Amino acid sequence: MTIRYIADMHFDHESILAYDNRPFNSVAEMNETMIANWNRVVGPEDSTWILGDFCAGGPERWRELLTALNGKKSLILGNHDDAAAVEAVRDLLEDVAEYREVLDEGRHVVLCHYPMVSFHDQYFGWYHLYGHVHGSYEWNITENAKRLMRNLYVRQDVCRMANTGAMLPYMDYTPRTLDELLPQC
Repeated sequence: MTIRYIADMHFDHESILAYDNRPFNSVAEMNETMIANWNRVVGPEDSTWILGDFCAGGPERWRELLTALNGKKSLILGNHDDAAAVEAVRDLLEDVAEYREVLDEGRHVVLCHYPMVSFHDQYFGWYHLYGHVHGSYEWNITENAKRLMRNLYVRQDVCRMANTGAMLPYMDYTPRTLDELLPQC
């Protein structure tokens, strides 16, 4: 079993194409690509943490999309995740939370939709995966805070965190393993 992570998929969200300058001609093309990418790397026994902002549709659409995606799925709630839709599909999700600390091959990982430059055991080898800030100015601020923390403590192993936004080049609209994300941490 492999664990993967991805944030800010924004299925069915029309304005996200322009907001992120996503390379798709339509929402349908974006949706099809993300489903194909997911199913190419996620097997039936694999687990994927969706770190918020999964879908702009209602409960029926959430159900349709979650059913189309391989593996076991857990959701960290994002600011665009409709509470009624999430409640209606809880039977398709292994876990739903605003924040979680998980073990991934013996490594501690803090999961939240929002970036935190100060997180549990950031000085002792833990990782933090997040979304929300896309490729925006806020992401630049987060990356700058990470650099400042490393300079302050004269260590590269503090504040190990990565943005898992689907639109980022290293994500390429595909769930990634922690090992794949380590260069970003």
